[in-house]
Amino acid sequence: VFSRSSHPVALFFHLAFRTAALLTYLLGFYLTGNFVIVFILCVLFLAFDFWTVKNVSGRLLVGLRWWNDVAEDGATRWVFESRENNAPNPADAGVFWTTLYGYTAAWAVFAVLQLLHPTWFCITVVALSLNMSNVLGFTKCDK
Repeated sequence: VFSRSSHPVALFFHLAFRTAALLTYLLGFYLTGNFVIVFILCVLFLAFDFWTVKNVSGRLLVGLRWWNDVAEDGATRWVFESRENNAPNPADAGVFWTTLYGYTAAWAVFAVLQLLHPTWFCITVVALSLNMSNVLGFTKCDK
């Protein structure tokens, strides 16, 4: 997939932070035995992923960008931007959209499975919040 990518470095980090967060969530407690370390690492990887997808890989891989403007009166406005006259690389776009929706679905499944375990459920809530923000933002950009 990297050999067909127009932006292999962006694609690598797009996948790396998402995968690191998920693997830390799934395997971290077995490797460390410490929930606090797992929580901190997951939140850090999820924050890196959110920022990378929103500000770098979304722009480079599919030509889309979104942000939220706050006016002086406190009103907020979402701004959506798309690159014109430049179709994204199909390999980049395929990986971007598949992982954007796929990882969000995986976190949703884990959230349902952890409903009765509040400590682990809180990680899935953070993951879903950040992933759903990107899903909503990029879905609206793509229209």
